[in-house]
Amino acid sequence: MFYSFAALSFASLVAANTYSLESNIVGQQFLSSFSFNTFADPTHGRVNYVDQPTAQAQNLTFASGNTFIMRADFTSTLNPSGPGRNSVRIQSNAQVENGVIAWDIRHMPEGCGTWPSAWTVAQVWPGEGEIDVIEGANNVGPNQSTLHTAPGCTMPSGLAMSGHPLGTNCDAVATGNVGCGVQNDAPNSFGPSFNANGGGVYAMERTPDFIKMWFWARNDPSIPSDLASGANAVNTVAWPAPYALFPSTNCNINQFFGPHNIIFDLTLCGDWAGSTYPSSGCPGTCVDFVNNNPAGFVNAFWDIASLRIFQ
Repeated sequence: MFYSFAALSFASLVAANTYSLESNIVGQQFLSSFSFNTFADPTHGRVNYVDQPTAQAQNLTFASGNTFIMRADFTSTLNPSGPGRNSVRIQSNAQVENGVIAWDIRHMPEGCGTWPSAWTVAQVWPGEGEIDVIEGANNVGPNQSTLHTAPGCTMPSGLAMSGHPLGTNCDAVATGNVGCGVQNDAPNSFGPSFNANGGGVYAMERTPDFIKMWFWARNDPSIPSDLASGANAVNTVAWPAPYALFPSTNCNINQFFGPHNIIFDLTLCGDWAGSTYPSSGCPGTCVDFVNNNPAGFVNAFWDIASLRIFQ
């Protein structure tokens, strides 16, 4: 289902957990570093992913300086028997493996029916894995980070992380694509509270031994100085304990995770946002809300300051 791109291989670590900046994607560079997916939403959302010319013509995506915006349509009332609400899903042209990725985000999509996510995934799914870093639905926080794999990958209990584990079996098929997740207990890690605070920085480190994830809210004094300053190298050994830790103890990272593309998307309703909509406090049904309330999607947009990749 996913498009084929040349792999960008993360080489072996320069020194123990020290990585050098390989890419700093900002503003207009998102338009050249990513491609727009236009296939049917694999999570069955009430959404219509449009190509880049359409997205730009309809002002669903634009870039200037250090700002990249991608969003859902917020002006149209939909025909119930027609296509879903126009939205944008982008996929990196290059692939990543071991290294560090840092997402600096000012605003993520919010609103009833929304299901925003920032993640990495292989072209062979679930055989080469999926890593969801930022994800949630219907404004219900906090953030959830999840692994989805082929059978045989599990996570032990009692790990040294600040987040709350939600499952130990990462097998996408056996769990109904729930996977093994960790909830970030920081209250401003997702949705309206994230946006009200000016966003923040997410980071993921992937090695053959583990996958770790961190989050720092905007102006959090505990953010590592190398990450906050925009330095050309980061040393994760000096970073605090992650909120999510997925060790290779019962999951060979090299076996279950291959080269990945980086994805940003915004779907509406679908498998997760649709199923949890009745308990979210949102009005009516999810599909009816998406069809008939364009103003409900005024704040359904990503504002991305930068995407930095370290190897």
